[in-house]
Amino acid sequence: MPLYFAYGSNMDVAAMAARCPASRPLGPARLPRHRLLINSDGYATVVREPRGEVHGLLFDLALPDIPALDRYEGIARGLYVKVTQPVITGQGPRRALVYIARSSTPGVAKPGYLEGVIAAAEAAGLPARYVASLKLLGAPPRPGGVRL
Repeated sequence: MPLYFAYGSNMDVAAMAARCPASRPLGPARLPRHRLLINSDGYATVVREPRGEVHGLLFDLALPDIPALDRYEGIARGLYVKVTQPVITGQGPRRALVYIARSSTPGVAKPGYLEGVIAAAEAAGLPARYVASLKLLGAPPRPGGVRL
């Protein structure tokens, strides 16, 4: 079974259990050399950032669950693509599937989306500093277009 690194709404263990009932969460992991952003579609994605890291939840993804996850992520519609990336776990580096949005144009989160991501990050026990950075993604823009 492949490993899957969730960094957005799929960190919600209950929602993932409904979408992918044969898969199971393994624990926190991080994706080095990337940063999280909300794209113009209103959803989370990751983009390359040499000094960045994205925290998330690693899943043991059951093969029969992959088509459902692909549908949820909009693979056929071209919303996301799948790549394999190294992630860091408590047991060391592992290779995992990561869904990355085709659009990396910054945008504003869909209503309620970011709140769910933050709640899932807190439930997963991700570092408080990282959770605080997620909350800043939803901050209103300051004059001149700069987020707080």
